[in-house]
Amino acid sequence: MVYRDADVIVTAVARTPFGRFNGMLRDRTGPELGAAAIDAVLERAGPQAGLIDAAYLGVGMIGAATLTPARQAVLMSRLPNETPSLAVDRACCSGMTAIGLGFKDIKAGAAETVLCGGFESLSRTPLLMPRNRERAIGPAVLDDPLMLRGPVVDKPIAAYTADEALRHGIDRAAQDAWAVESHRRYFAADETGYFGFERVAIDVPNGKAGQVSVTADESPRPDTSLEKLAALKTVHGSQTITPGNAPGLNDGAAALLLMTAGRARAAGLPILARVRGYQQVAEGPTSGSYTPAIAIGKLLDRQGLTVSDLNLIEINEAFAATVLVSTLRLANGDKAAAKELRGRTNRHGGAVAIGHPLGASGTRIVMTLINGLRQRGGGVGAAAICGGFGQGDSILIDVEA
Repeated sequence: MVYRDADVIVTAVARTPFGRFNGMLRDRTGPELGAAAIDAVLERAGPQAGLIDAAYLGVGMIGAATLTPARQAVLMSRLPNETPSLAVDRACCSGMTAIGLGFKDIKAGAAETVLCGGFESLSRTPLLMPRNRERAIGPAVLDDPLMLRGPVVDKPIAAYTADEALRHGIDRAAQDAWAVESHRRYFAADETGYFGFERVAIDVPNGKAGQVSVTADESPRPDTSLEKLAALKTVHGSQTITPGNAPGLNDGAAALLLMTAGRARAAGLPILARVRGYQQVAEGPTSGSYTPAIAIGKLLDRQGLTVSDLNLIEINEAFAATVLVSTLRLANGDKAAAKELRGRTNRHGGAVAIGHPLGASGTRIVMTLINGLRQRGGGVGAAAICGGFGQGDSILIDVEA
């Protein structure tokens, strides 16, 4: 395939290592993490900062930064102060939605180059205290937004995700097995240097020692096993979800640079991949375990493709259950077809291993998909992610053979 000058392409990607909750990245604010990812992309793209028309950055838990967190990240980065920015709040979809907005701007002729991504510091997400309370004097009840619940549903996300998984015939043993496989695939890829395509080091405070460079993802566990996961208790009233078959609460940032293929060629920049399409969907508030399947299905229909045309798939592991339910739905309930599909999905590990900084994950899985397609010598792939209370996004990517 030969890309046309008007095609939207990706020319640079970068992400920080993903840190554990209260781990190595805890002393960096969300905007600081975002600025680090922005600067890494600019470093990889060369002197393009002045050509960037806008920066769109997703933030899943905006309370950790408040008041235009994307603008804060821009001001902390090497981008010119004149760069317009937008913080995208679509829960876990946010980082992918940011790419979708940049894609649509360029397709509409409203921009030629857009920096897209997302960031999250769950370690710095504050507790919330109501401004108004029943008694002006006396104890105040704090609310923890990291419980990931809202008045639109009567139970935590982990609880209703488990219910959906069981309705699809996917039990805890299957979820634990996928979690173990996620770690195995991650370490197999990491040992080959696979994540050097996307991951860059970040300096963080280190007490009296000054600074320390964080180079590796902090959450992957090399000793993960079925026996260890089976011994874990479920969380938040869930029937199947445990700390072992779900990602932890994480910190991190990811960004990439979109532009037209014509501008990339004129600037002598690499064309890593083409963005062929983007799709947003929404279903009922407890449908997150399969909205990635809905989003991929609608996107493929618009492109005149089927699931069999996809060489690789990335589905964010909000839970192990999310991938298992979504692949079963993409396979129309055919268990054998779903098993084959899972062989093409998250081939290098997923968020259960790597971590899930909410605003960053949608961007991270896109760059992981690009990397996988490039390493196999080209092809077509889809990335999809669910977001709070029944949202979903998907992006279709191709890489020249």
